Amino acid sequence: MSENETNQAPEEQPQDAAEAAEATAEDTGAAAPEEDVVAQLKSEVADLKDRLLRAVAETENVRRRAEKDKADASAYGVTAFARDMLNVSDNLRRALDSAPTEVTEDLKGFVEGVDMTERELLNILERHGIRKVEPEVGEKFDHQFHQAMFEVPTNEHTPGSVMQVVAAGYVIKDRLLRPAMVGVAKGEVQKVDTEV
Repeated sequence: MSENETNQAPEEQPQDAAEAAEATAEDTGAAAPEEDVVAQLKSEVADLKDRLLRAVAETENVRRRAEKDKADASAYGVTAFARDMLNVSDNLRRALDSAPTEVTEDLKGFVEGVDMTERELLNILERHGIRKVEPEVGEKFDHQFHQAMFEVPTNEHTPGSVMQVVAAGYVIKDRLLRPAMVGVAKGEVQKVDTEV
């Protein structure tokens, strides 16, 4: 062998070894790490999409809740004030109820003034969505709008019906502000004759 042939042989060997390693890597799936990276990235994208959708949905829920809270605050913000004003209305009604049926001329204007004041107060309350709930005697007791203060044993009215209205109730928009305070009919207990 000549010197040139000896020198070329070792150079060719490493080149063949690199090609052989490349071929071996292709055979054993060296591309598999690339596929793993792609699968991992797809998984991350799916996770991020899911998070984004959840965040958008949560933001939408918060927006809706805020709008509802704003509407409720607008509609029911005067609730505490209205409850306090109901005492004024009750006192005006008590004053009118305690006035004698036949009023002297000098008190007639006073009674009419109190009556007009009560009507004006009720009109103002109604303009702001507050209306009076005054059940009729004999009307069925409704636990959503009435509060039973006492029971009256009687056979004149059906049990569970309103016998007496102690104080009128009020609702603001569609919510109860104060229940009507009523006396409720209770069936009279039949006495059983145990003597023989």
